[in-house]
Amino acid sequence: MHVIDSHTAGEPTRVILDGFPDLGSGPLSERAALLATRYYDAYRAVVLEPRGQVAMVGALLVPPVDPSCVTGVIYFDVGAVLGMCGHGTIGLAVTLYHLGRIGKGLHRIETPVGIVTVDVRDESTVTVTNIESRRIASGITVEVSDFGPSPIAGPITGDVAYGGNWFFLVDPSPVPVTPANIRALTDLAIATRTQLNAQKIGGENGEPVDHVIFYGPSGNDAAHSRNFVLCPDDAYDRSPCGTGSSARLACLAAAGQLAEGQEIIQESIIGSTYRLFYKAGQHGGVIPSITGQAYVMSVAELLFHPQDLFRNGIAI
Repeated sequence: MHVIDSHTAGEPTRVILDGFPDLGSGPLSERAALLATRYYDAYRAVVLEPRGQVAMVGALLVPPVDPSCVTGVIYFDVGAVLGMCGHGTIGLAVTLYHLGRIGKGLHRIETPVGIVTVDVRDESTVTVTNIESRRIASGITVEVSDFGPSPIAGPITGDVAYGGNWFFLVDPSPVPVTPANIRALTDLAIATRTQLNAQKIGGENGEPVDHVIFYGPSGNDAAHSRNFVLCPDDAYDRSPCGTGSSARLACLAAAGQLAEGQEIIQESIIGSTYRLFYKAGQHGGVIPSITGQAYVMSVAELLFHPQDLFRNGIAI
């Protein structure tokens, strides 16, 4: 299996060029469901240790249904097959540029949740125009009981929003959003998501929340805020999270706190940044634009020896 690894604002992406089982030629949503069920062990083996690393997202290249798209892609992490991935799309565009498959300018990419557009500015800088994103509910409160080594109990209030994945966004965070609190933020986010899903708080059609975001002030005067993002695999996003930023824009727009076309800078828990703005969508939501940078790190061939005890990765 041939892969190329990159990172976007610190968050790793592994693009699978070839060597993965054929998922057929149906709609990408159907192929994503097939990947999530029939090929569960195969996709997890790509991103789990010892081949992968914590927080890695895989990007499986597949033929698009729409011939105007340069490729189709299905994203996944250890915890789930994803609808979309913003940092992964930036990393994918930089990878395709590195391979000479695309040049600078606009290109369309098909994902399981719809077609997104990338504008390749240079070898490392890409703007992703995502699918229409929307706030589902605001001011939702759940009671979170003891968690982690420093128990905290009490209400957590936030918004439910969709940006290609399902998010619960909490602003301000009850725990300061600083690198020193990553463990506490992780434990609180997991406990919050558990309560949300237990109470079936999520999308309009019962979709569960898979990401939780906490916001706090940034030490960067240019930044709008700093975020901590919990992903489905229970790892934190090193980047500011592209689909999470899309959900954030939808919430800010719905609350009247950000005007159409007004650009803000979103900082991640490790200090990396995206530039964000939105245009009004056709269905009451927003069309987000996310600009970030990615860098190719390695070109590799993954081997899967039949006698390897950890052929499918280390899953504990």
